[in-house]
Amino acid sequence: MIQISIYICIGLFSGFMSGMFGIGGGVVRIPLLNLAGLSLISAFGINFIVIPFASFVGAMSQRRNIAKEIVVYAIVGGVLGEIIGAFSVGFISNLTLAIIFSILCIITTIGIFSYKIMPNLTKKIKPNSKNIFGSSFFVSFITGLRGGSGGQVFPSLFKTLGLGTHKAIATSLTVSIFTALGAIPIYWHRGNIIWIPALCVLIGSIVGIRIGSKVSLKTKSIGLETGIALLNIAFAFIVIYKAL
Repeated sequence: MIQISIYICIGLFSGFMSGMFGIGGGVVRIPLLNLAGLSLISAFGINFIVIPFASFVGAMSQRRNIAKEIVVYAIVGGVLGEIIGAFSVGFISNLTLAIIFSILCIITTIGIFSYKIMPNLTKKIKPNSKNIFGSSFFVSFITGLRGGSGGQVFPSLFKTLGLGTHKAIATSLTVSIFTALGAIPIYWHRGNIIWIPALCVLIGSIVGIRIGSKVSLKTKSIGLETGIALLNIAFAFIVIYKAL
């Protein structure tokens, strides 16, 4: 019962963070599951099982803010990148991946506040089919190599490409549903998914993401932007630290 409670709490916390900031939740979920005694590869598999269901709840809670004009391009690019990334695990060294991911986090963190830092340049950046497809593919490929769905970078990426903060969060949750689905068959076939922890984390995540989404909708954009930026910087340092 203690172990089950731990898994549910992990789900609650990661789900809340996902609903609040539009991240996939895996960057919180995976290390906590690993600390709870699961192997890293099993944590990856459980993370992919949880993301589609939890992200669906979050996306439905924020459905009015989904950028419908570009979401299909983001989904297609993200799914392709995720599948290729999941098949290519081990192809690129952990340190190289960590460096690429950290640079990506820093660039998109700057991009979140580009409307204040570089207002003239920001006005020229518009989300379109090409830059949304290409950037979603690249992000999902890199995070897929690390057992993630791209959700930890999507909010800041979409904000950088010109979406409003609430739209970036809602669109990120929507895209995360499909990028995770692309990797599930691969981890399922390998036998990496342990079902009791997966179900416990799933239940906690669904409750957590619902609460987080409600809080997110009532939070001002600057608060969400600051939270996403701080998370991005933390992700970059954590990934580099683990790689070293």
